Amino acid sequence: MSEDWAAVAKTINERVNELGWKQRELAERSQVSQAIVREIQNHTVERKRSDRTLEALAVALGLHPQHLLAVLHGRIPPALGQPREDMEDAVSARLAVIEQRLSQITDQLADLTELIRRDGDPRG
Repeated sequence: MSEDWAAVAKTINERVNELGWKQRELAERSQVSQAIVREIQNHTVERKRSDRTLEALAVALGLHPQHLLAVLHGRIPPALGQPREDMEDAVSARLAVIEQRLSQITDQLADLTELIRRDGDPRG
């Protein structure tokens, strides 16, 4: 099965642009080094990356954890909230949904914190 790293780069770049983020912000939110993010976004080095790296980037971008893996392998990405392909039991699938939602809440809190930092505390 061939890997389409150009499609992964395109998906990441489109989503980063939608969110209005810089490369550094994606690196910080995903806990992936900025050098690796740069290589993937610019499609400069085509080498095997761990599934965890692609999952961390996908989650940080608000996508299904397996979205970028699906793009890499030419499959239709799963929708948010769908269970992971490798999860057989209902408890694991539900935990994946909760984990995704927690990630979204964390991102929203980060956005609010940034607004407060930039504009001052609206309560005072």
